[in-house]
Amino acid sequence: QVQVVESGGGLVQPGGSLRLSCVVSGFTFSLYFMSWYRQAPGKERELVGGITNGGGKTNYADSVKGRFTISRDNAKNTVYLQMNILKPEDTAVYYCNAKGPLGYGNYWGQGTQVTVSS
Repeated sequence: QVQVVESGGGLVQPGGSLRLSCVVSGFTFSLYFMSWYRQAPGKERELVGGITNGGGKTNYADSVKGRFTISRDNAKNTVYLQMNILKPEDTAVYYCNAKGPLGYGNYWGQGTQVTVSS
């Protein structure tokens, strides 16, 4: 049974930091490209960034470049999103996504709420 579970969200003041985690099970994590998405109220879901299956390459949306870092630990079946210098516009539900090779497998977590407010 496939499971994708995000955690680490919460309320943080502007300028603060949070680290989100996404733990997966039920598939071979080390074969999957992992991404983080977010969806703010009234807006479409948008890509935050992604990391290749081996962790050697990452990409980020311009809005988070230089502030957010994605990493993964294949031994722990976990991908992380380190968020620094948070802004109110980063407020959203953050989702973890796993995409398998050759289009095989596309799994989502339930999301974790991040609220940036003073």
